[in-house]
Amino acid sequence: MTNAVKTPEQIAKMRIAGRLAAEVLEMIGEYVVPGVTTEELDRRCHDYIVNVQQAIPACLGYRGFPKSICTSVNEVICHGIPSEAKVLKKGDIINIDVTVIKDGWYGDTSKMYFVGKPAAHAERLVKVTQECLYKAIEIVRPGTTLGDIGHVIQTHAEKNYYSVVKDFCGHGIGDVFHEDPQVLHYGRPGTGQVLEEGMTFTIEPMINAGKPGSRVLRDEWTAVTVDRRLSAQWEHTMAVTSDGVEILTARKEESF
Repeated sequence: MTNAVKTPEQIAKMRIAGRLAAEVLEMIGEYVVPGVTTEELDRRCHDYIVNVQQAIPACLGYRGFPKSICTSVNEVICHGIPSEAKVLKKGDIINIDVTVIKDGWYGDTSKMYFVGKPAAHAERLVKVTQECLYKAIEIVRPGTTLGDIGHVIQTHAEKNYYSVVKDFCGHGIGDVFHEDPQVLHYGRPGTGQVLEEGMTFTIEPMINAGKPGSRVLRDEWTAVTVDRRLSAQWEHTMAVTSDGVEILTARKEESF
């Protein structure tokens, strides 16, 4: 099954949802400080989505997920569950992953934050992971293949002596949270589905400082690195245009 090509009208609705998701990440940044719990971050995001944006937090209740956002700290690769027991401390890195539903359409995005001043090695991992996302975005246009996208990410990560998580991937998105195609963050040039105008999907590389493997904790959600070394992730939702790409979840701090 291939990703359904969206109409301009459908993409316009996704543009609204994507902007809202970006605004959540813009809002929450000032609260990512030493001493805050990930539960409080979840509560603030939930209240903002529901009460200010008049939208729906897609993660809440999705396949049983108990919170409105994912908070993945340090060695957590993805799907970290917010908790009162998880108190952020100086030097932590955290990925906050937000998906907003507005009028039935989804916007999915995530960003890395530093808690206080990061260690140099943590800062470098976060920077290179963001570069992996941006380098992939640069080549998105009709005619590019999914293998091209994965290859660009894998090459940049491994050139910097990091590894690509292969157990999780990006995905098609629209009026469904996860749909085809799967967007792998590794691959061979010229292979896989060919992109065409109107396709909408996420790219969300997860890059590890150590080994690429992951394991899921007993909560059946939280994925951590097998060697407990740091992991980072950045994510955007995008639409393929006639001659390139539109980032539907772009934040004001970014320029595409």
